[in-house]
Order: sequence, then structure tokens, then C-alpha cells
Amino acid sequence: MPIIRVEMWQGRTKAQKAELVESFSNEMARITGCGVESIYVVIDEVNKENWGAGGELCSDKYPD
Repeated sequence: MPIIRVEMWQGRTKAQKAELVESFSNEMARITGCGVESIYVVIDEVNKENWGAGGELCSDKYPD
């Protein structure tokens, strides 16, 4: 039961997340030889103010 964990900023559409899940699952199955039905993908969406990079909050570093 492979689990793929994705952490990314909030703001992607449901369609974008569905495409990621399908693509990651298909590639994991292709590379490892396991069945796509046994693969789980977990998407954790993080607010930019709860993510830091280069010593500063991403909400300040990358404002919308």
C-alpha cells in the first residue's frame, strides 16, 4: 500500500488536485509495478503564513 504525500500551498482547484492524484498514482504504479488501486495520495494544503522559506514567511516572500 504505497502512500504518496504532497504538501503544497492552498489555492489549487479540485480539478488540479484530481489530476495530480491520477498522475502520481499512474506513475507510481508504472514504476513500481503495483496496482493503481492500492496507491493512496494524501494532499496537505498549507496556508502561506504557516510556511517559511529562506528565513521568512512565504506569505511575505510571495504575496498574492
